[in-house]
Amino acid sequence: MEKKRYDQLQQAGGSPVGLFHRCDSLAETPPTCCRGCDSLAGIPTACCCIAAASRESRQPVAGGTTGSRKLRQSVAGAATTYLLMFLAVACLFSCSTTKNLPEGEVLYTGIKKIDVTHDDKTTAGEDALAEVEGALAYPPNNALLGSSSIRVPFPFGLWVYNAFVNKKGKVGKWIFDKLAAKPVFISTVNPDVRIKVAQNLLKEYGYFNGTTSFQVDTNPKNAKKAKLVYQVEMNQPYTYDSIRYVRMRHKMDTLVQNTIGDRLLRDGDNFNVTNLEAERQRITSLLRNNGFYYFRPEFITYQADTIMNPGKVALRVMTKPGLPRAALRPWTIGDISVWLNGYNNEPPTDSIRYKDMTVYYEGKLRVRPSVLYNRLRFHSGDLYSQESQQRTQTSYSRLGIFRYSEMQYTPRDTARRQDTLDLKINTVYDLPLDGELEVNVTSKSNDQLGPGAIFSVTKRNVFGGGETFGVRLRGSYEWQTGKRVDGAKSAINSWEMGLSGTLTFPQLLFPGMMKKDGLYPSSTSFRLYVDQLNRARFFKMLAFGGNASYDYQSSATSHHSITPFKLTYNLLQSTTHEFDSITKYNRALKLSLENQFVPAMGYTYTYDDAPITSKRNHTWLQLSVSQAGNLLAAGYAIAGQKFNEEGKHLLGNKFAQFVKGTAEIRYNYKIGHNQHLVGRMMAGAIYSYGNARISPYNEQFYIGGANSLRAFTIRSIGPGRYHPEENNTYSYLDQTGDLKFEANLEYRFPILGDLHGAAFIDTGNIWLIRNDDQRPGGQLKWGRFLKDLALDAGVGLRYDLTFIVIRLDMGIPLHVPYETDKNGYFNVPKYTPGWHLAIGYPF
Repeated sequence: MEKKRYDQLQQAGGSPVGLFHRCDSLAETPPTCCRGCDSLAGIPTACCCIAAASRESRQPVAGGTTGSRKLRQSVAGAATTYLLMFLAVACLFSCSTTKNLPEGEVLYTGIKKIDVTHDDKTTAGEDALAEVEGALAYPPNNALLGSSSIRVPFPFGLWVYNAFVNKKGKVGKWIFDKLAAKPVFISTVNPDVRIKVAQNLLKEYGYFNGTTSFQVDTNPKNAKKAKLVYQVEMNQPYTYDSIRYVRMRHKMDTLVQNTIGDRLLRDGDNFNVTNLEAERQRITSLLRNNGFYYFRPEFITYQADTIMNPGKVALRVMTKPGLPRAALRPWTIGDISVWLNGYNNEPPTDSIRYKDMTVYYEGKLRVRPSVLYNRLRFHSGDLYSQESQQRTQTSYSRLGIFRYSEMQYTPRDTARRQDTLDLKINTVYDLPLDGELEVNVTSKSNDQLGPGAIFSVTKRNVFGGGETFGVRLRGSYEWQTGKRVDGAKSAINSWEMGLSGTLTFPQLLFPGMMKKDGLYPSSTSFRLYVDQLNRARFFKMLAFGGNASYDYQSSATSHHSITPFKLTYNLLQSTTHEFDSITKYNRALKLSLENQFVPAMGYTYTYDDAPITSKRNHTWLQLSVSQAGNLLAAGYAIAGQKFNEEGKHLLGNKFAQFVKGTAEIRYNYKIGHNQHLVGRMMAGAIYSYGNARISPYNEQFYIGGANSLRAFTIRSIGPGRYHPEENNTYSYLDQTGDLKFEANLEYRFPILGDLHGAAFIDTGNIWLIRNDDQRPGGQLKWGRFLKDLALDAGVGLRYDLTFIVIRLDMGIPLHVPYETDKNGYFNVPKYTPGWHLAIGYPF
């Protein structure tokens, strides 16, 4: 699609592409051109305009007596400074942006408006109009965030251009080269070409009666400035009246007719060149997956009749006449060979035969032949399949030991009836060691923000089967942002360091599955780690342990993670007086942070249909369940101690015993072009029993923060109706709970270029399962569930840099679950906004 615009721009001056009868031009593979055709213009430089006021700064100040001279010098110096500043500003605003423009050129100051008439309100119409507007768009000088209509009010670059374009001196030329911005002219924008491109786009989307035009709106105060006004008349699109598939060879015709229900072209749909190309690709993939190796998309052509029935298109889909013989018959796989080139692409020096595959290698054989063979998706004698080829390449890539791999097919001989292809797989080993240093700024859901660094070293192909062993050292310093709803500050500064080692196998290490390599990635990991956490002014904790986990995908949308073993030991190394004073009166908090083992296992299921690009709306779902201590408690029960008896120990320390479950769902509903309504709902519960009635602190729930209730900082709401004393600045340490419910609704919309906006509503809270006298009102009471939900609303900005999204949210509290001095539902004492600067979308 982009190439067509480029070609049309190059061919400007000719008549627009009209209706067609044979669409062979679709066979060409288009190059790309940027949507706004910015390549037509020069690249403007950053700019600034300064005046000759610097000459004034060299003038001496008149003298006098020693005392008065200094005073007058001081006064005169200040006056001169202000005068210079005034002259510089006056010069800046007096500089013309059109004074020295080339003869006959008019400065382009943006698009005044795009007037659309008889527009199509359907989704197809919105997509077509978005493409048309993209073709017409072109930013003027000093455009705001790339906008075609809004400009920054101070065009420094243009001021410098007009002030220094005719300067001959070295200084003047230097200022011009460094600071001047090349003016964007009406001739640069070339609106004549743009409306032709836009009209051809309308035709490509089926709006054959659509028209485009433009007017130059000259500035009444300056004839050398002008805006552009575009008119777009869409009218009714042409739709398919009938679609026939004709003139195909017997085997091809059978395949196409058997899959006619999968076709992308339907009677009644709008004519659309993009869909024509997609259908061509579908037929090609169908044939290539059934042995037709030499078949290409350009071998499919279309005939369209728009005369027989006005406003309708009678479409015929067929193969081109005179196709090569090789493209008209299926091919089978012959000999298979794998060439393992060295780290520096050294050619193989030896070979080994494994089953029906030959492996050529350089130096020593660094990978087991069985590993290579098990990742082949076809073998000698099989019919060629494009899908099998892609799966083989993906499987080799997943091993992580090759820099690249490519597949070459060669006919066995030149006989006329030859139908066998010999396969050669070329690979180059990647370097065995990989080191990486990552410096980052972390923004967490608990409002913790700060710099960090990670250094990692990875050894590839440890045992000759694609295994990797990595060592990771990380460190970070974080401080908490945001404000509590009552206005009290609640900074929690901390630093953290961690060291871990992970051994990963590129398959599931499970009986019956160890030799299988599925359609989707799978892995088995074993990890040991140690983490040191220092929570400023409160405590220092050491956590170490290890785990084993299985990760695999059962489909394109379903991901499973199983942790059959995880053991963590939390050691509270030291505490401060402030922390001791809190835990002295809060036994639950003290027990949740005591030294203990956490022997756990868990399972997480994630559903994400984002890879299905044909879906307009998308759903993300995650269900997770974990438990700790039950197997140990069962072992003690066998030994004679009761299952629910407290005080049992592992290696001299207590161990946790609980069951925990969470569920979260997100739904992204597309309202229109770049407009989305995104909803999220999350619920969780943890229940401790048996050996420990209090859950580990890091397993408990909390609410608030940049990705939660955005008017509230972390741990400033709940549990339930509990509200600590106003002067207790450390109360957030015990604002955790056993139950959690949270819901968010966010409307996302474009503002300008890469700048997007959002309006949101958040609600939720946490609760206790068991009553706690020290946190009155914290237990869940179903009759008060709705009143216990805190509520906020707000707005936000998102700046999308493609590789990262910078987010600023402002939330205003509307309702808090505890009693205040205000009556009614909206009982917040002060509507003080909460600000959050974060990285990425909240959900």
